[in-house]
Amino acid sequence: MPKKIIPLTKAARQAVIAEIITSSRIHSQKELSDALVARGVRVTQATLSRDLMEMRASKEREAGGRQVYVVPEAGAPGHSRHEDGSNIEDRVTMRLARWAIDMLVSAQYTDSDVVLRTLPGGAQLLASAIDDAMLPGVLGCVAGDDTILVITSSTQAASALATRIITLSDERTEERATEMA
Repeated sequence: MPKKIIPLTKAARQAVIAEIITSSRIHSQKELSDALVARGVRVTQATLSRDLMEMRASKEREAGGRQVYVVPEAGAPGHSRHEDGSNIEDRVTMRLARWAIDMLVSAQYTDSDVVLRTLPGGAQLLASAIDDAMLPGVLGCVAGDDTILVITSSTQAASALATRIITLSDERTEERATEMA
């Protein structure tokens, strides 16, 4: 039987974490840490916490009342993003704000689609931040080098996203003006 060798990369570690969480009932970070050690992966508690946050892992209550870790399904960023009643301002993250400020060139929408233009090489970064923020109404992103197509659930969601992203990109300009005054 072949022996699996796991590289010491963040991506590999997070893949192992996802595999453990989806195949076992993990109730605590200690249980998860022990399961990782059993697979040859040693990690500090701080790193494990960061990994779980980046993976958008959360706890759900089982029928018996105990909580277990779950991760969103692969390929479905923000799997439950539409059910929680949050608005776009509730979901803006520091990462999304930073990439909007640093990379966004323009935003426009039509019907339920938003097209975001970025500096060359910036589309993947901003699209990833949009996915990670799990914004309400956002179904998914497709990113090239300097263009992102964001597909939303409605014209209202597209309008809200385009407006908020533009506002985010302008916030640093307002802050600098305040600092210089």
